[in-house]
Amino acid sequence: MKAVGYNHAGPVTAPDALIEFEAQTPELGPRDLLVEVRGVSVNPVDVKVRAKVAPDSGTKIIGYDAAGIVRQTGSDVGNFKVGDEVFYAGDITRPGTNSEFHAVDERIVGTKPKSLDFAEAAGFPLTSITAWELLFDSLGIAEGEGDGESLLVIGGAGGVGSILIQLARKLTGLTVIATASRPETNEWTRKMGAHHVINHRESLVDQVGDLGLEPRYVAALTGTEQHFPAIVELIKPRGHMALIDDPRSLDILSGKLKALTFSWEFMFARPMYQTDDIEKQHELLNRVSQLIDDGTLISTVTGNLGRIGAETLKSAHAQQESGRVIGKNVLDGF
Repeated sequence: MKAVGYNHAGPVTAPDALIEFEAQTPELGPRDLLVEVRGVSVNPVDVKVRAKVAPDSGTKIIGYDAAGIVRQTGSDVGNFKVGDEVFYAGDITRPGTNSEFHAVDERIVGTKPKSLDFAEAAGFPLTSITAWELLFDSLGIAEGEGDGESLLVIGGAGGVGSILIQLARKLTGLTVIATASRPETNEWTRKMGAHHVINHRESLVDQVGDLGLEPRYVAALTGTEQHFPAIVELIKPRGHMALIDDPRSLDILSGKLKALTFSWEFMFARPMYQTDDIEKQHELLNRVSQLIDDGTLISTVTGNLGRIGAETLKSAHAQQESGRVIGKNVLDGF
């Protein structure tokens, strides 16, 4: 099968940063689906792995979002059949989705939204799982609750922020404050449903204070290390902060006097460790699919960069590394 991968970790500017090659079609485990990949998207994790994680051997295939058609099923598959259209974010411990065919555990796969084409559907899974788990699992907010409380989303215009704002606005009573630093990202976060937009290049404490709000919840999606002192200062006592980025160090002792709670969100944890509740990702993706089809959630895709290939994926990675991507970039299959 056709695939795109890399042999050496390093910068995207290297001539062989990503290469096209022929790979073996994957073999299936009992709960696996073999999916013909019709669309993928690019996320920050793609570029982090390509830049820093050397292949164990051979050529490493990355890519952690896909939409496609089930072409074969494992012996114990019960949720899907051949011909079903699906979308999912995969498992970081297995070969990625930048390939013609891909094997994935059915328990982390959802039914593709009928209202979206494959490429646009591929823009949803990783960010939707991350945002859903952060809001409802990590922060522990229940659907329909949150009236009188507020949520600060740091990095509102990225892929996760774009979904998180929508979920919080449509499924909870929280007042959503999002950060953005450019006119176009300010406009985007308002489109996603933020009640208030503030600038993360200016004082968060002053701006949140000017709104007359004291957030009980903070979702730190980017710049956690930089903004951490401000978060501790502005968050409500007994508040809860969840983060997804990679700060080198955090002095969480500074949150003791407010009795703060800190949580990590990493959407690959369930498939990596085969947790007892792994099937929650299947369930939440099906729910997201329904919310898209009934118009509750709107697409966060802002660009289709063409078909999967070494050059198109290099372009997608370079754009992602620039830090200026709004929403999500996607690609069609081979």
